[in-house]
Amino acid sequence: MSPEIPATQERTAILVGADGLARLRRAHVLVAGLGGVGGSAAEALGRAGIGRITLLDHDTVAPSNLNRQIIALHTTLDRAKAELMAERLHDIDPTIETTVLTDFLRPEDTDALVARAPYDFILDCIDSIACKAALVAAAQRAGRPIASSMGAGGRLDPTRIRIVTLNQTHTCALAREMRKSLKSLGARLNYPVVFSDEPPVVKGLPHQPVGGPAGRPRAVNGTISYMPALFGLTLAGHAIRTLLAVDVDVDVDVDSDKLTR
Repeated sequence: MSPEIPATQERTAILVGADGLARLRRAHVLVAGLGGVGGSAAEALGRAGIGRITLLDHDTVAPSNLNRQIIALHTTLDRAKAELMAERLHDIDPTIETTVLTDFLRPEDTDALVARAPYDFILDCIDSIACKAALVAAAQRAGRPIASSMGAGGRLDPTRIRIVTLNQTHTCALAREMRKSLKSLGARLNYPVVFSDEPPVVKGLPHQPVGGPAGRPRAVNGTISYMPALFGLTLAGHAIRTLLAVDVDVDVDVDSDKLTR
């Protein structure tokens, strides 16, 4: 193994080569949302050797996160998720450059967020449909590759997880609402998403404040430990393969979506 390749990346280099490792090291990825999906996605990016990661999440760790979120421990309760994720990534690889953003993302802020840096890829792991749609539309306007997570809640079968374009999704209420929202914004639907074609095992609870009585009302879905993590790992895998210029098995119009291979 080349002395230029750190011991921590020897196994990755065997798989992707020194040039691939260097390409990942030069990449800058934005992970928006660091819950069960985004936390696992961010960690997979860091362990794969992505050199720069911007971490966006306004929330803190709550007891209800302990069943599925990689940064949720009793010792991390009430701490900011973005700061915790940065600490975890630096413990994995101290050379990773991280930018921590803890402001609440509003739809009107998404263009400014996308313009902060020339991101090589954006992973949308946000819960709010309005913010998800606005971020996707902003990324498309800026010509930045983006992929989104659809709903992992209410599902149990890991073999039903797939990567398709949004306009190919079905059986997912979040994807249905995203299609409506993006159409209203004039955004394209032929961009990659991770979704499950498993019908929900149970319906979510009615909208209620999350994070206390003053929290933002959201539908509360049942979740299991592995499903959000698998969604996040699948998203990270798609981003990494795209950055490595590996052919990805999703039917995306490369020219119109400006996805750089």
